[in-house]
Amino acid sequence: MGKETQVEDHSTIVQRTFSDRKRTNILKRAEQSTIVFFLPKVPKFISPNLLTLMGTLGSVFVFLAFVLGAYFANWYLLLGIIGLVINWLGDSLDGRLAYYRNIPRRWYGFALDIIADWIGIVLIGFGYYIYAKNSTQIIAFAFVALYGWSIIISQLRYKITNEYSIDSGFVGPTELRFIIASILITEVLFPGSITYLAGLITIVLFIINVIDSLKLLELGDLRDKNQG
Repeated sequence: MGKETQVEDHSTIVQRTFSDRKRTNILKRAEQSTIVFFLPKVPKFISPNLLTLMGTLGSVFVFLAFVLGAYFANWYLLLGIIGLVINWLGDSLDGRLAYYRNIPRRWYGFALDIIADWIGIVLIGFGYYIYAKNSTQIIAFAFVALYGWSIIISQLRYKITNEYSIDSGFVGPTELRFIIASILITEVLFPGSITYLAGLITIVLFIINVIDSLKLLELGDLRDKNQG
């Protein structure tokens, strides 16, 4: 009986804290379970806004890891993994904590989340720009531009369908953090590999954005026909 109650409580928390967005990423279940585990343990004095700031500071940590890796030794890049974890904690728990505590500020939180995400990705991209060599620095610019494109797509999709999703198919921000962490580890083990891996990720992101843009146009066309 106790076990059934526990399962029901978990389901109730999931329903309340994740009802504002649609998730399709591969790590959806594991991520939601982890968030539900942490939410009751967040001290009362920590607010959702403080967690948002924490997420941004995580991106600053990744930026500093790139700078230290560029001017001292590349093993400093491993500090970026800590930054990614901090970023995930702040970025994933801030809005969920507001819904868990029944104090959501839907539009304020929505706007703040987008702004914080953009600042975070610019910091990470700029950090890589400093670490990259000569002509390969353009990859950092391309990555930031393409990520901005994906943000625009998500906002337009929300406008057209009234469903908010931060994922591109099976890949979301959490999967991207794992990919970046893997690239940092590989670069420490095989110096110079980051150029090829970052280039590959940029190409994949471009392809995903093109596909998502075409789907978005189809959704817009379908809505126009239904309203007509």
